[in-house]
Amino acid sequence: MFKATTIALALLAFLTATTGLAMAADGEWVDLFDGKTLDGFTQHNGTATYRVEDGAIVGRTTPGSPNSFLCTDAAYDDFELEFEVMVDGGLNSGVQIRSRTSKDYNNGRVHGPQVEIESGPGESGYIYGEATGRGWLSPERTVRDAFKNNEWNKYRVVAVGPRIQTWVNGKAVADLTDLTSSQAGMIGLQVHGMGDRGPFEVRWRNLRIKDLSPKTKESRQGIQFTPAPDVKKK
Repeated sequence: MFKATTIALALLAFLTATTGLAMAADGEWVDLFDGKTLDGFTQHNGTATYRVEDGAIVGRTTPGSPNSFLCTDAAYDDFELEFEVMVDGGLNSGVQIRSRTSKDYNNGRVHGPQVEIESGPGESGYIYGEATGRGWLSPERTVRDAFKNNEWNKYRVVAVGPRIQTWVNGKAVADLTDLTSSQAGMIGLQVHGMGDRGPFEVRWRNLRIKDLSPKTKESRQGIQFTPAPDVKKK
């Protein structure tokens, strides 16, 4: 027993040192971003650039690029997610949740629920069906003053089953029950395409997640490479 415990602790220390990410027991907070590298993320779609600067992930638009997404390599279903974000005025952005990419759908286009990031007054915190053909998933969008321009804004997202709740700077924004959207997939940081305007930048920091359904972890990995069930076929 002692030997097995020692080996397990050594393995945990090795993983922490080599990945740079905080390791935690099931149901505890885990950092998605180590503050230094983009380890654990892969870019999909578009030619926007992503870099690490001053402990933040910085996404920058490039001329003519479509929407770009920096996505987690892991998939999640039930979770609590927190992050801080600052966005240039005039740039629309978002964070994908439970989203997917597949060669069998629109040449690998990232698609699924998106938590909106937008300069205020706007629709920050509401849920949009990115690239699904469904448009806004939040039926009413009356809160328009939660986002603070030119400042760091704190988001909290809780997704359990078909229910998605969001808070921006502690203010409740979305409370959506959607039986149609995908229930598992990637977390993705979007840089919206801006045509020839810009460049614009969006910054994220302090990204962390609490897995609320850790027992499904093994079966859901790889689900991001199948089409979501709610996309409207062309």
